[in-house]
Amino acid sequence: MKDDRPTVEQRGLFFEEFDLDVRYLHRPGRTATEADNVMFTTMTMNTQGLHLDAAWAATQPFGERLMNSMWTLSTMVGSSVAQLTQGTIVANLGFAEVTFPHPLHHGDTLYSETVVTSKRLSSSRPGQGIITLTHTGRNQYKDVVGTAVRTVMVWCKEARP
Repeated sequence: MKDDRPTVEQRGLFFEEFDLDVRYLHRPGRTATEADNVMFTTMTMNTQGLHLDAAWAATQPFGERLMNSMWTLSTMVGSSVAQLTQGTIVANLGFAEVTFPHPLHHGDTLYSETVVTSKRLSSSRPGQGIITLTHTGRNQYKDVVGTAVRTVMVWCKEARP
């Protein structure tokens, strides 16, 4: 049976579609669990007691284990992919100005958002553009738990493979 319905494929944005005047909210949020923390921390060979040792962490300034900040960063960026770069990214070029101004705790929900701070066509790669994104993660109380400036290279619409 032939299906003649129009097809819509979920994808990120092409260069031309990124808007400097928009704040992109990435939903749903992601509730951080103890299992996430232990798995991510051990998977990345991070032996920091602040993430793994409840008794020791209880003696530290926050009084409990904290979520691994690299989990926070990865989840902030990961939550943006479907909306911004799924299938349209050429390369992740780098990160700058990564901060964690407030800790993320087990049970907190991370909500991420992104603003585009600059965009330009690539001077060396025709059909591709360079986008600078500022990602911000907030907990359920709206406390900023992470920020990162990320530069990506994306396809222009007419040049996509």
